[in-house]
Amino acid sequence: MTWSEMQPLLEQACRETLIMVGWSTLIAVVGGLPLGILLVLTDKGGLLQNTVVNKIIGQIVNIGRSLPFIILMVALMNFTRWVTGTTIGSEAAIVPLAIGGIPFFARLVETAVREVDGGLVEAVQAMGGNTWTVVRKVLVPEALPSLIASTTTTVIALIGYSAMAGTVGGGGLGDLAVRYGYNRFESGLMWVTVAILAVAISLIQFAGDAAARALHRRGGRSGVAPRLRLLKAEEPAAADVSKVA
Repeated sequence: MTWSEMQPLLEQACRETLIMVGWSTLIAVVGGLPLGILLVLTDKGGLLQNTVVNKIIGQIVNIGRSLPFIILMVALMNFTRWVTGTTIGSEAAIVPLAIGGIPFFARLVETAVREVDGGLVEAVQAMGGNTWTVVRKVLVPEALPSLIASTTTTVIALIGYSAMAGTVGGGGLGDLAVRYGYNRFESGLMWVTVAILAVAISLIQFAGDAAARALHRRGGRSGVAPRLRLLKAEEPAAADVSKVA
């Protein structure tokens, strides 16, 4: 197969992979972020400590992560058909990709949020901040570099899942590699798809690492701390003035 014959096939496959990974990543982040934060808040010693809720959410996440993606796709076929009207193609593959990505990202979010300094949380509470304020002003901003890294890891994992989805008619680069590279013995096309996936993953990892480092350099983990330190510094000064008076 010549390059002129490969090019339109590769362009379509790349477009399908981009759509699958893009939409599934968005859904995974929107669904996994609150789940991960809830796992921290409802844990022992958390702001919303609730053992029952924490165990339920934890079990749901564990079950979602434990299922191999191929099995998950098969198990969700009826649900996928109900949502999209079909079980093949890139649109249908978004459903299992997103559902598989949510628990994966939730655990990464949980790990990132647990790294936040508990002193900052206590300081915001002492200033009258409620749980929503703590989440919005401390937990998410302070964990943002780690959340960016977690998102990068999730995107790379979903690219791998999307390639597996191609083996059962999910479309994208995986489907192209199976239909032409394996079934039609077009080894050249198969290796080109492998190279494209490798380059894409390397670029995404590089961009994610650069973004996380940039947030660290800009003080992304210290958005609340400077204001808290200023408040603490002003109190002794006021006390000294009163003593002089």
